[in-house]
Parts: sequence; C-alpha cells; structure tokens
Amino acid sequence: MIAFPPRRPPERSGAVAPDGFPMPGRFAHLHPDDGACLMEAAALLATGRFTDSPAGTHPALAALARAVNDSVTDDARLALWPLAADLADARPEGRTYAPLLVGAVVDAARATRPASRRLARESRACRRRAERLAQAPGGGLPGRVADLLWWRGPGRRRLEHALRVLCAAPDADERLCRLLRQAVADARGGAARAEGRCERPA
Repeated sequence: MIAFPPRRPPERSGAVAPDGFPMPGRFAHLHPDDGACLMEAAALLATGRFTDSPAGTHPALAALARAVNDSVTDDARLALWPLAADLADARPEGRTYAPLLVGAVVDAARATRPASRRLARESRACRRRAERLAQAPGGGLPGRVADLLWWRGPGRRRLEHALRVLCAAPDADERLCRLLRQAVADARGGAARAEGRCERPA
C-alpha cells in the first residue's frame, strides 16, 4: 500500500460524511463504522463488499486513488467523495493503460520539478513501454505476467516517487485532486468530470 504522511492537517475540519456513507478517512479500515477510504466507498457502491481493491477498478487507478485519499486534507478528501461512483466502474481494457496512467502522474510531478532528470527518465520509460505494448500482439498469459511484474516493480516505484514529489508541492491538495479527477475521467472515456476542483465544501 502506498502511504504518505499527512501534510499540515487543519486543526478543525468541517468535513462530514454524505448521508448513509461511512466517514471519509485515511488508510484502510476494518469496518464501515470506522470510516472508509475512497476505494472502500467505491467497493460499497459497486458490490456492497468492504474492500479497497474492487474488481471494477483498474489496479493502477485504485492505487492512485488510495494514495491521493491518504495524502490530502480532510476537506479535500470529502470533495473527492463523489468520485467513488465513477471509480466503482473504471477498468479500461488494454495493456497500455497502466504505463500511460503512471506516465501521466510522473508528468504531473515534472510540472513541479521540471529540472528533475529522474522524472524525465521515468516519463520516457513509461511512454516507451506504452508504445511497445500498443504495437504488440495480444499478450495472453505471458503478457499478463509481464504486466504484473512491471506494475509491482518499476511501475509502482515510479508512481510512488511521483506522488511524493506532488505531496511536497505547496498546492498539493489542488494538484492531487485535479490529477485524480482527470485520471478517473480518462479511465471512463470522457472528460466530463476533469474540470472539477478541490474546494472546501460550503
């Protein structure tokens, strides 16, 4: 699980859970009575099961959603809560999705550190992998194994590094929320929700 320390949480938050939903919270929970992260809320909506890895969400997108949920402030987390319904059904087909998503996160981090050679290398690596996979024939079992090894190795490491960079930005909440909204919109094949901003609830 990707976990980042909290950043300057407000002393008092006005965040409240939507009616009938667990209270939004960081990290995994044993029971809805203890609260729920964004992916646990998505699973409840999709199947009624309490898990942070629902089958209807691509694993790479679920990892991003969990990391953003755990990294933003309480009010920003509540502002993301409506995304749970879209995350419940966001599993694009195709082997290129994971490297493209990780590459998008890396590119978002590069916007905060444009001089970073490591981020530039990781962006190129993600792009090259996506290009190779787009031209490759159906992967079958060997392809699925290769994709799993990439995701559990360099793919996850690149995602985690980029997210640490984003978490260090002064406007981290805004950047992380915008990134997740765009990722969900892309996964569902549209940009209808990509323009939303992380704002404190009224």
